[in-house]
Amino acid sequence: MSFADQFSLKGKVAWITGASYGIGFAIATAYAQSGATIVFNDINQELVDKGLASYAEKGIKAHGYVCDVTDEEAVQATVAKIEKEVGVIDILVNNAGIIKRIPMIEMSAADFRKVIDVDLNAPFIVSKAVIPSMIKKGHGKIINICSMMSELGRETVSAYAAAKGGLKMLTRNICSEYGEHNIQCNGIGPGYIATPQTAPLRERQADGSRHPFDQFIIAKTPAARWGDPEDLQGPAVFLASDASNFVNGHILYVDGGILAYIGKQP
Repeated sequence: MSFADQFSLKGKVAWITGASYGIGFAIATAYAQSGATIVFNDINQELVDKGLASYAEKGIKAHGYVCDVTDEEAVQATVAKIEKEVGVIDILVNNAGIIKRIPMIEMSAADFRKVIDVDLNAPFIVSKAVIPSMIKKGHGKIINICSMMSELGRETVSAYAAAKGGLKMLTRNICSEYGEHNIQCNGIGPGYIATPQTAPLRERQADGSRHPFDQFIIAKTPAARWGDPEDLQGPAVFLASDASNFVNGHILYVDGGILAYIGKQP
């Protein structure tokens, strides 16, 4: 195998959860351009249809499924359907996630549980569903979309930080349990990425100035900008490819340097 071929995903089936748009869509697009067959899901048919249309615009033939990744029976059924209609999953990206920005003492236990369910329980459920076939096939790649919030705390994101911290340790434990089967489980920890979800935090104020949170992020990031979804494509392809076959249990932070930086002296 040539050096360049180590980064090829030709012949691989990649399932990216919640990849109708945003970070998941960017990663799936890079995988398709690297040769993979793309499978994605979302919570309802409307989002799946929008995703299929977006992939088609880029000339990508994707396979879309309606699946609630917090529902274990639905996930098991979806995996069986994917294996029958597309093939055994070689690459899983646990991308689907939510955030509820609520001060901890104002947050209900039900809202806390909902975030944990989507951001931590779902990656467990989906990974558990694909690992047996990966073992039989003799290889597999699982990539969990973690967060800087698995390392840092911040106001209003107690549930999200708890879930992503748990996901970091689930990543390491999957590595520990299944590395001997040639399954690599790693994580990507995005910094602040310019997506539709974060658009309100980047809106210009009435006087033309930056949103206060936008100013805060720019000041805390050595790269002095928000990340683009495309900034995650290279790391995601690397972790899905044979080039990373001896990288396991690692969280690759793609954050413009935030975690390395204490901030400017006032």
